[in-house]
Amino acid sequence: MCDTETGKMRELVLHGEKETEDFGLRLAESLLPGDVLALIGDLGTGKTTLTKAIAKGLGVTETITSPTFTIVNEYHSGRIPLYHFDAYRLADEDEAFSRGVEEYLYADGVAVIEWADIIAGLLPDDTKYIFMSYGEQEDERIYKCSF
Repeated sequence: MCDTETGKMRELVLHGEKETEDFGLRLAESLLPGDVLALIGDLGTGKTTLTKAIAKGLGVTETITSPTFTIVNEYHSGRIPLYHFDAYRLADEDEAFSRGVEEYLYADGVAVIEWADIIAGLLPDDTKYIFMSYGEQEDERIYKCSF
């Protein structure tokens, strides 16, 4: 899915929202029920933009909004349910567990988790990771993928 090998991580350099959307659409084609996608990166690196593209690729028709205050938004209109998490406001894994996050990680949908590093200990072993960072140019983003 990502272009170049760098050790165990594969690296992709994206320029602008169009390339991010194209990547998300292609990624969505490969996702299966039970997949967990962990997005890790600073503010503004494109976590929500990528999630919107994945949702579009899954056929989700609802408007995708950031679940910053609700922790999870559920979308059931696509070919697979999408569970969109924002772990930013969670204090730790214990709080995530008490809010029932773990149930979604083993459900019949695709879980996309922004700020997944906050709850890393709860994530399944086969979680797909994307580490997102700024590139050298203003609209450039570097994605390092575990898959």
